[in-house]
Amino acid sequence: MEIKRDIYLRRLIDRMHNGMIKIITGIRRSGKSFLLLKLFREHLLASGVPEDHILIMEFDRIENEQYCDPHVFIAYLHERMTDSGNYYILLDEVQLLPKFEAVLNSLLYEDNVDVYVTGSNSRFLSTDVVTEFRGRGDEVHIYPLSFAEFMTAYDGDVYHGWLQYLLYGGLPLAATLKSNEQRESYLIHLFQTTYFKDIIERNHLEKTQELEDLMDVLASSVGSLTNPSKILATFQSRMHSSISLNTIVHYIGFLKEAFILQEAKRYDVKGRKYIGTPLKYYFEDIGLRNARLRFRQTDEPHLMENILYNELRLRGYQVDVGSVAQRTRGNNGTRQLKRLEVDFVANLGSKRYYIQSAYAIPDEEKRRQEKASLLALRDSFKKIIVVNGLVPVWRDDDGILTAPLLDFLLDPKSLDW
Repeated sequence: MEIKRDIYLRRLIDRMHNGMIKIITGIRRSGKSFLLLKLFREHLLASGVPEDHILIMEFDRIENEQYCDPHVFIAYLHERMTDSGNYYILLDEVQLLPKFEAVLNSLLYEDNVDVYVTGSNSRFLSTDVVTEFRGRGDEVHIYPLSFAEFMTAYDGDVYHGWLQYLLYGGLPLAATLKSNEQRESYLIHLFQTTYFKDIIERNHLEKTQELEDLMDVLASSVGSLTNPSKILATFQSRMHSSISLNTIVHYIGFLKEAFILQEAKRYDVKGRKYIGTPLKYYFEDIGLRNARLRFRQTDEPHLMENILYNELRLRGYQVDVGSVAQRTRGNNGTRQLKRLEVDFVANLGSKRYYIQSAYAIPDEEKRRQEKASLLALRDSFKKIIVVNGLVPVWRDDDGILTAPLLDFLLDPKSLDW
């Protein structure tokens, strides 16, 4: 079954002929190659581009091994560019090409080429490419399937679809497998033999148990405020481990580079500055998080929060954890400074939204708790409480919008209800 990825296809189309290398990044098996070599190629052909003006190279295929020599590959391209028409060069897994930075840099000097590449880790983007291109690399990051994308392939109602998505996430193949047994086996095996193995090999790690333990700790604390020092304390108290703080910091960096983990920093909304620690970590695919814990810890409120974070990110927003200071008077009459948390502060250009993730609001006291941090904000940006379950879309007297979770996820314009 073919699942459309229209949001990413549009981002590629919008970047055509912008004079930059379009770099498609994302976790392995998230659909980068399908987006570039299938959907984008089909768009080019439908737009009238001749097939021989679309030059494709998949560097991870054994039959293309000879082209992993940069000089051989450049010669191959020049042999096929036989006229002055526009050529579209689509390169899959470009990090497997030695000196790919120099190759891509040289292609920037060609007037009639438009270059698109994929890669499976962020290191080549964040260091080599940015440095070498001096601002001429343009990233399009692809996430696993959103809930809305997932539902286009799910044969059932939205409520059963949500339960499956909550457990098995949005990796395209996992979404199309026929049984829960197959999905669990696929995700567990994929995490261990692909993602975990990649991190070990890429970073030349010899001792792996501490990395395994760290992934379990992070998977268990999704949506909780933490930092490397608190994680170190967990290792020392529960596991009696001698792991160092520096090692934890490096290992978290490796997980972020592999796109397994994302980091949300705390932002002081009133003070307009980042606080530093603690912060939150979210998994780029919730199915991989669950697979890491063998599907034994499925805390739905925190998983819902992780999915909401991913939804905001794939819509293009920069997302922080909000913190707002509020002065209160204690029982003894003294004034105290209390910090309230806003689950998400989502920013895109001049747009900003404050969003609370609430698994349930059974009574007025719970609503008061969820609204407290939003009411402490004195600006005019939109404030939203996303609630799991069957609730109406409504705006209360304080201007705070309540939105049902599934409808919010399914409607790409839900932030503007």
